[in-house]
Amino acid sequence: MRVHVVDDDASFRTAMERRLTQAGYEVATYPSAQNFLERLPSESVPGCILLDVRMPGLSGPELQERLSKVGSTLTIVFITGYSDFPTAVRTVKAGAEDFLTKPVSADKLLPAIERAIARQETTLAQKVKLDLFRSRIKTLTPRERQVFELVVRGKSNKQTANALGGTERTIKAHRARVMEKLQCPSLAELVSLAERAGVMDVKPGT
Repeated sequence: MRVHVVDDDASFRTAMERRLTQAGYEVATYPSAQNFLERLPSESVPGCILLDVRMPGLSGPELQERLSKVGSTLTIVFITGYSDFPTAVRTVKAGAEDFLTKPVSADKLLPAIERAIARQETTLAQKVKLDLFRSRIKTLTPRERQVFELVVRGKSNKQTANALGGTERTIKAHRARVMEKLQCPSLAELVSLAERAGVMDVKPGT
């Protein structure tokens, strides 16, 4: 497990690296948010970001926004020398695990890091599942794709047959094949995955 420490204070980075290494973490340090972006780490290793709020150039919240746009799964724990409630609320609403004030004690820091890494592992597992789902959709035939799109919009076999010009029996067979190819045991999971994967604008009943 790896903690990425992003802070413009060299003494703080050194102290954090020592403390977190002793706690059993791999540690990577960055003197600025821009430096972190230039060395954007692989997310295959479970980890989180310990991020300063105020830094020259790109601020912590600005880095959070950039990472969100590129789909990063690394969870952020903000740490700052300035208690700033509005910023704390905004960053936590945007997905940060915690917002801590320097100097931070180990009994607050380490649990926050543990929670952040656990959350990143869960997010990463979900991302892998959705990527697999998207790749399986590509294996559908054109007719199966049509059936899939109507099914996740809440259409019955009869409605789908009417829309596509086929028999209910044929549509039922296509539907079963779609569920098998996409490895979805239930309609509820199929709809949920379609929404979360963003493969289409799912609007039940439309």
